[in-house]
Amino acid sequence: MPPSQTRIGLPAPSRFRYSEKMELDIHDQLVYICDMIRETSQRMRGRPREFDPDDAIESAMGVFWTSGYHATSLPELLEATNLSRGSLYAAFGDKHGLFLRALDRYIADSLTRLDADLDPRKDVLDGIRACLARYVERTSGAGAKRGCLIVATAMELGSQDVEVEQRIRRFFKAMEARLATALERAKSEQRLADKVEPATAARLIMCLLEGMRVVSKTNADRSSSQAVVQTLLDRFAK
Repeated sequence: MPPSQTRIGLPAPSRFRYSEKMELDIHDQLVYICDMIRETSQRMRGRPREFDPDDAIESAMGVFWTSGYHATSLPELLEATNLSRGSLYAAFGDKHGLFLRALDRYIADSLTRLDADLDPRKDVLDGIRACLARYVERTSGAGAKRGCLIVATAMELGSQDVEVEQRIRRFFKAMEARLATALERAKSEQRLADKVEPATAARLIMCLLEGMRVVSKTNADRSSSQAVVQTLLDRFAK
């Protein structure tokens, strides 16, 4: 049969209608795939995180404390926190965001300990002694070589990172204010030496304590730290 002839009873094929049907099928499939992606994304956003952010922050804080901000790599943080890269970014934004959370944790813990030492229900001088004794402990032994995360961060990032600088400044201000309040109590009870001003003494104690953390990184001598603290107390208290 010649190609130009059409078999009787069979209509000529319609390429237009066949192509149109294929196009509609592809369109339907794409719509279905998009809907599935959208539903999956919504379900994933609604799921609770399968890790404890507080535990991750605590683990990251230890890494930053030991190595510093710049020397800490993302793979080290992923290993310490047991998080995937995507989970870390979803929870904390990035390495810097996680560092700020870790620094906030360290600052909060430090002020909590200070508040416990200087609890107004305790004898005021006993509270100051307890605070100084705790710093002696932290500047003695192998753990002393880690130093203070706040001081180390101030030296590494204080002049480069506004968010870090603000946090550190607030911490030192809060620490100094708590010490000054305790010394005001001692003065009101006539237990400070003559001519000792609480505000000035508070600044001196703060600088001494943080300076001890720096010195202890290379010379963790408990007896020297105790002698310094006792000399300070002898000058301030009656």
